[in-house]
Amino acid sequence: MVRAALDEFAILGELEDIVPFGKGHINDTFVSTWNQGGTRLRYTHQRINSQVFTRPAGVMENILRVTAHVREKLRAQGAKDWSRRVLTVIPAKDGKPWVRDAEGGWWRSYCFIENARGGDLASSPEEAALLGKSVGDFQKQLADLGSPRLHETIPGFHNMGARYARFHQALREDAFDRAGGCRGEIEFLLQNEERGSLLIDSLRDGRIPERICHNDTKMNNILLDDTSGQALCLIDLDTVMPGTSLFDLGDLIRTVSTRAQEDEQDLSKVKFDTAFFRAILEGYFSEARSFLLPAEYALICESGRNITQIMGLRFLTDYLEGDHYYRVKGPLHNLERCRNQIALIRSMDSRWEEAEKIVKALS
Repeated sequence: MVRAALDEFAILGELEDIVPFGKGHINDTFVSTWNQGGTRLRYTHQRINSQVFTRPAGVMENILRVTAHVREKLRAQGAKDWSRRVLTVIPAKDGKPWVRDAEGGWWRSYCFIENARGGDLASSPEEAALLGKSVGDFQKQLADLGSPRLHETIPGFHNMGARYARFHQALREDAFDRAGGCRGEIEFLLQNEERGSLLIDSLRDGRIPERICHNDTKMNNILLDDTSGQALCLIDLDTVMPGTSLFDLGDLIRTVSTRAQEDEQDLSKVKFDTAFFRAILEGYFSEARSFLLPAEYALICESGRNITQIMGLRFLTDYLEGDHYYRVKGPLHNLERCRNQIALIRSMDSRWEEAEKIVKALS
């Protein structure tokens, strides 16, 4: 099925190899190698999870608009190596930005960005600053995208109220009889329900502006150059849509300000590192200071806590529902992820005053 789908893309040459790629939770990803007149080139292919992204055509329309806009910005700026700094969509032979397979699945293809890597943990504060800068630059590049408004590819993606409504339903139904084994986690999330809505309420009430953002800026969605270590571009653009700048900054804080993996079971290792937090902000502000408003600065500490909370809530909800959304390595994987996120929130809370002083000093 994979090979049949690839045959429908406008790729020249002979297909030599195709292998699974990456550790994504949602889409199936492959990398292919083609012989084009004696030169070997690689492409990335993804089968879009249409259970998660129920309107794949809208997803691809967003991606085409965003990548075209960023590409023109890079060209106008005279950026070197600009083809590695933005994803390039490969069209199908019929000109569409997707291919449908025999089972009705949706496929897309990109030029593979060579000599670049993603990662799960930042190696140093200096690298954390580069990651922050790349997210700020991405938001700045898209600040003038203009009308029409991008599609909401997952409606309510960061809507804490909607996430809690589903959590409460999962608790009531307890279809897999799992609630009894996670009472502590359930109680923590219930106690923090009202506070968790602060960002989405601020956006809804107009206290902070709607902006175009990536909405999934965990570290492994940012490519770094193998040689220079510089940030190249953001990938996995399925969730690029309207939101708040704080969703992106918050997810970066969540994944870069700790030295522990997202599913680390030794919770003593899950700590909020303020040196990395400071570095993230220094890099981010170097690009975002030109557009951030005082109300956004005021919620920066809350952003990291908020996105960590929503991820913990999503992991636990998926655990209660039988692990149908995230790929899991075992029956407790989602519960372990939830515990990890709660531990990070508690560590953030323990250093809250220090973090606020860092924001004040840098803003």
